[in-house]
Amino acid sequence: MSQDWPPFVLVAGLLLIGLVANRDGLFAHAGHRLAGLASSGVVLYLGSALMVALVTAVLNLDTSVAFLTPVLAYTARSRGGDEAPLVYGCLLFSNAGSMFLPGSNLTNLIVLGHLHLSGARFLARMWGPALVALAVTVAVVAFAERRSLRAPIGDREAVSRARPRLGMLAVVAATALIVLLSSPALPVVLVGAAVTLARLVGRKETPREVAEVLGVPVLVGLFGLAVALGTLARTWSGPALFLSHLDAWETAALAAVASVLVNNLPAASLLAARVPGKPFALLVGLDLGPNLFVTGSLAWLLWLRAARSAGVRPSLARASRLGLVAVPLSMAAALGVLALSGSR
Repeated sequence: MSQDWPPFVLVAGLLLIGLVANRDGLFAHAGHRLAGLASSGVVLYLGSALMVALVTAVLNLDTSVAFLTPVLAYTARSRGGDEAPLVYGCLLFSNAGSMFLPGSNLTNLIVLGHLHLSGARFLARMWGPALVALAVTVAVVAFAERRSLRAPIGDREAVSRARPRLGMLAVVAATALIVLLSSPALPVVLVGAAVTLARLVGRKETPREVAEVLGVPVLVGLFGLAVALGTLARTWSGPALFLSHLDAWETAALAAVASVLVNNLPAASLLAARVPGKPFALLVGLDLGPNLFVTGSLAWLLWLRAARSAGVRPSLARASRLGLVAVPLSMAAALGVLALSGSR
């Protein structure tokens, strides 16, 4: 259990910070700026991909899909463009961009909990694989949605004059804590709790809205399954023994399949309960594999809820078809960079 609780505490803190940043207008402001500056559908698409990658890296992929999906849907509509490339891209880019920092994805913390890497050391190891995986995913979605991206978009809207302050302060604090500390979970959740409490006291938020953002039943359920599978793997050497016979490519492939079968968080607890021989290859499969299907990660469920709240009815089949192309290509690219760097 000591390996599993810090990631869940960290994501709770990041979701709270994301809630405050969203209510403070930070994401909407970024969307307004993007809509105002983009000169074409391609520029709008690439700018959106960059925004998703930055929010994912700093505030976790769950925060990214929960709060940016409606912003990107609005951004596309405000310019008269097709919302599909940005909405589907938000999901796939969030999963693909979740290898930059430990807090970008809970699986990073579970798998590398044995190594106690700071955010800076993690970034030094994983920025290359993360960058190429994201670039490949962006290219795959762009090719699939090329007709929409070529269509002309409307006139620029006026840029929002909002100046998000509390949300920006919380984001900066979380970023510093994640980069500098090897165990940032408790400090980050304290920051999230403090800024959320400030909004509650000011009656700018309600306890019910906070509970909905946290998704406590889902988090508790995934935590329980992760603990159960982690306990099983610590008492039974089967998973660790099987992994020890696999090379990096096979390890990543197994992790991707496991993430789809039982969700990537429980899969991480099962496969990394004992120190894995190829932890970075394992991360590639656990972080990128969920783009294959809705069962792969919590981000899918948050994305669906966020998209529907924005009046979008995304197709799971369409998202999975994009993932079926993007996942093997992005995994191959990431593993190739890992091999060149000498990491496993």
